[in-house]
Amino acid sequence: MKYSQARQGRVFVLRLEDGEIVHEVIEQFALDQGIRAAALLILGGADDGSCLVVGPRQGRVLPIEPMRHFLDGTHEVAGTGTLFADETGTPLLHMHMACGRQDKSVTGCVRQGVKVWHIMEVVLFELVDSTARRTIQPPMGWPFLEP
Repeated sequence: MKYSQARQGRVFVLRLEDGEIVHEVIEQFALDQGIRAAALLILGGADDGSCLVVGPRQGRVLPIEPMRHFLDGTHEVAGTGTLFADETGTPLLHMHMACGRQDKSVTGCVRQGVKVWHIMEVVLFELVDSTARRTIQPPMGWPFLEP
């Protein structure tokens, strides 16, 4: 385990609008507000055709091949995530959502493009005095949290 310490800074309440792409809007908001670290809660609706990453195709086999799931119809969503800047200062969101419709649900990462259906509500808790950041980690090749 690795860890660092941070304090809570500002708290923002956001309403994402119809058609917006979740990770794009939140990362741009963080950039505009100078947010380098945060924890987030989200709920609302995801539109038909939104894409989730639902796991690696084969457990620990490298290179990792992500499995994608496209939502068929609109779904109710609840999710949580973290946001940390990378080595260049660019905020990167890592968020997982549970998406349900009738008696079926799927959970995955929003990174491939979840589109807002009418609205999503976000509460963003800024973390300040944090040294944590996202850095590219071999052999995976994607940005991992480095506390």
